[in-house]
Amino acid sequence: EVQLVESGGGLVQAGGSLRLSCAVSGFSFPDYAIGWFRQAPGKEREGVSYISSSDGSTYYADSVKGRFTISSDNAKNTVFLQMDSLKPEDTAVYYCAGYEAVAPITMPTMTGVDDMDYWGKGTLVTVSS
Repeated sequence: EVQLVESGGGLVQAGGSLRLSCAVSGFSFPDYAIGWFRQAPGKEREGVSYISSSDGSTYYADSVKGRFTISSDNAKNTVFLQMDSLKPEDTAVYYCAGYEAVAPITMPTMTGVDDMDYWGKGTLVTVSS
């Protein structure tokens, strides 16, 4: 059973930083993708950043490019999202999501909400102005 568990959310002032973690377990195949999504009140869920286990390739939404960094620690089966220069508009519940494949994955590939097979429960990030 695939499990994705987020942690690291909280309250931070604008311009500050937070690091989110996603503990990953249960994938049957070595090739899988992990994405970070967010959903602000009254808005649709949107993809923020993605990483492939196959080759480490990454992809970022334009809204976070240059401010957020996704990375993975394969030994600890954890994916991180380092968020710097945070803005009030980054306030949202952040979700870790993923899917596995039978062939190597290179980002950006299948990055939509509907492409994800597994979801964590989310962690709240609040950025005050």
